[in-house]
Amino acid sequence: MKIILYGGAFNPVHTEHVALARAAVKSLSPDKLFIIPTAISPHKSGCMVADDADRLEMLRQAFADVPCAEVCDFEIKSGGISYSYITCSHFRELYPQAEIYFLMGADMLASFDKWKYPEKILSCANIIAGAREDGEKFSDYKKSIEKLYGVHVHSVDYVGKKVSSTRIRTLAALGEDFSEYVLPCTRQYIINKDLYALKNLQEAKNLEKPSRWAHSVRVAIMCAQNASRAGWTEKQAITAGALHDVAKNLPKDSPYLDGFVPPEGVPSPVMHQFSGEFVARTHFKIEDQSILNAIKYHCSGRAAMSEGEMLLYLCDMLEEAHDFDGIESLRREFKKDLKGGMLAALGHQVKYLNSVGGEIYNLTEQAYLYLKENLT
Repeated sequence: MKIILYGGAFNPVHTEHVALARAAVKSLSPDKLFIIPTAISPHKSGCMVADDADRLEMLRQAFADVPCAEVCDFEIKSGGISYSYITCSHFRELYPQAEIYFLMGADMLASFDKWKYPEKILSCANIIAGAREDGEKFSDYKKSIEKLYGVHVHSVDYVGKKVSSTRIRTLAALGEDFSEYVLPCTRQYIINKDLYALKNLQEAKNLEKPSRWAHSVRVAIMCAQNASRAGWTEKQAITAGALHDVAKNLPKDSPYLDGFVPPEGVPSPVMHQFSGEFVARTHFKIEDQSILNAIKYHCSGRAAMSEGEMLLYLCDMLEEAHDFDGIESLRREFKKDLKGGMLAALGHQVKYLNSVGGEIYNLTEQAYLYLKENLT
C-alpha cells in the first residue's frame, strides 16, 4: 500500500496546494492521499485563521475530484501545535506495512532541517517535494537535505506558481478580488462566510483614488508577509498598510478632517501622514498606538522608531509595483535586516533630496542620524 501525507495550514487552500497534490498523485499513483490541516502551525503564529470547520470544508470541496484524496482531521482533533513528526508516527502505526510519503513544497523543504525532530519524520516516511517558482533553488534544497540526512528526496515533476495564502487573506480582508489564486468553490466559500474580512477597513477604498488604493493594498500585503519581523499580528499589519494613505486624497474641507489641526513646518508631501493618523484614530476608531504611530511617521520616519513604524515605512517605499534606481539593493537590505534596511532607505532618501534640492524634513534627518549613530 502506498500513502501520501500532505500537511499544512491550508488557510485557505489555494490552487497551488491542489496542483502540487495532483502532480504527486500522478507521479506515485498512491492508494491514499491524506490532506491534513494543522491545528496550530508552529511556523505561522499571528496569522488570521479560519475556523477548523471552515478549513476542513474548503479542503473537502477543493480536493473533491482528486483521486484517492481524503481530508483528515487528525491534527485538528489532537489540538495544540501540530508537529509533523507526531503525525507521521501516527500514520506509521496505522499502516505499518505501507510505503509512506510526506509531501511538501520547496519552501518547506528549504527549512526542513529546522523542523522539530526531522529525523523522526524520515524514520516514518519518505520525502516527496515539488518546486515553487524557482527550479534551480529547489535542486539546491533537495541536494542539501539529501546530503544532511543521507536520504533520497523524491521530486514531483511540477514547478508551481507563486501563490501566497497571506496575499489571499489580505485581499479577502480588504474586499479585493483573489479569484486567480483559489478554486471557484473556495472563492465562493470565503465570500459567503466572510472569512478573513475586515469590514471596518474596506471603507478606506472609497476615500482614495483607485491607483492610490491599489498601492495601499500592495503595502498591506507586504506588511502582512513581514508582520512577525515587527512583532505585529497579521491583522495589525494589514490595518496599518490599508490606512497609511487614507487621507492622501482628501480635500482640506473634508468632513473626515473636522477637528484636525495641521502641524506647522511640515512639507506638503508629508502632511498626509499626520492627517492619516487623525482619520484612522477618529473615524476608523483605531486605538492601537503602534498602528497609529506607524501611520503618523510613514513618510518621514523619526528618531528611535519602533519596528512596526520601520516596517510600514519600508513597505510603503519598496512595495512590489515601485521601481526606481537602487530599489533592488534596498529590497535586499530589507530582507536581511529591518533596522539595516531602514538606515539604507533613509540614506537613499536623504541623498535623493539633496540631489534635487528638496527639503529634508527635520524628522527624517533625525531618523537618519539616530540610526546611523546606533547601527554603525
